[in-house]
Amino acid sequence: MDTLFDETPEFDRYAFAARIQALARRNIFMGGSSWKYEGWLGQVYTRSRYQTRGRFSKRLFDDTCLSEYASIFPTVCGDFAFYQFPSDDFWRRLFAQVPAGFQFAFKAPEQITCRIFPSHARYGAQGGRENESFLDADLLREAFVRPLEKYRDKTALLIFEFGAFSPRAFARSADFVDKLDPFLAKLPTGFRYSVEIRNPDFLTADYFACLRSHGVAHVYNAWTKMPQLPDQIAIPDSRTADFLVTRALLRQGRAYEEAVREFAPYAEVREPNPFARQGIREILEIAQMEDRTAFVFINNRLEGNAPGTMVSILDGD
Repeated sequence: MDTLFDETPEFDRYAFAARIQALARRNIFMGGSSWKYEGWLGQVYTRSRYQTRGRFSKRLFDDTCLSEYASIFPTVCGDFAFYQFPSDDFWRRLFAQVPAGFQFAFKAPEQITCRIFPSHARYGAQGGRENESFLDADLLREAFVRPLEKYRDKTALLIFEFGAFSPRAFARSADFVDKLDPFLAKLPTGFRYSVEIRNPDFLTADYFACLRSHGVAHVYNAWTKMPQLPDQIAIPDSRTADFLVTRALLRQGRAYEEAVREFAPYAEVREPNPFARQGIREILEIAQMEDRTAFVFINNRLEGNAPGTMVSILDGD
């Protein structure tokens, strides 16, 4: 049973859940970028659920908190998939934690979306080298999409996140589109797909036309070097599919590492971002006016606490 210490007085998780789930019934799915945040204890999460012998268990929390998350939110973005091709057993255990109707969005592994591996210790001997599997549709289908077919009812969206390309990787937007177009043409049917780019000069008419020709959505993303969300939304023909995708990740001009230092452990909104909030509200309005399904994912690194950001957006703050 919940105790008086399981919920912060200023955050009513039950009222919040009702508002989020009411949006989902109108095909507007709002959730976080990942879910394992101890800073959400007392908001999204009930501390008493994760106690062992009277003490908080981080392992129990990490292993099981998705179930409580899914009792409040209808969707989440699985950033973890960017770093690996998950095993069949991993997928089985993950999907078993959420109820029918819950909708995952997964980032495709960087083995598909990285043109040149960064010179970083994590990449070992691959660092600095061209990726032979870049935009390999066959590898994507066999290693990533096929294992998800049995969970199609809970897989709302697959996201191709492309980090900022250097001139060595792609000198022009047109060069990127020339590679992207045949890849999108070979994608397996039965899933929604979206593309997120980090090069602002790649937001060209040809890029949007390529996505539109394949029914793939552009991801409106708040990121350090990208235009503000309202400016992206205002680009002519940027709505390239019958659904909308928004990922509010970082304030413009702020590095990821700086946001982590400023905001961890993500227990409260520390720095409101009016441009991102305006853009998200515009997406919600467009989805309702044009009867489009929308997926909105908000990261703690945007303002400090994603649930608090969502409350403020829904309150019109």
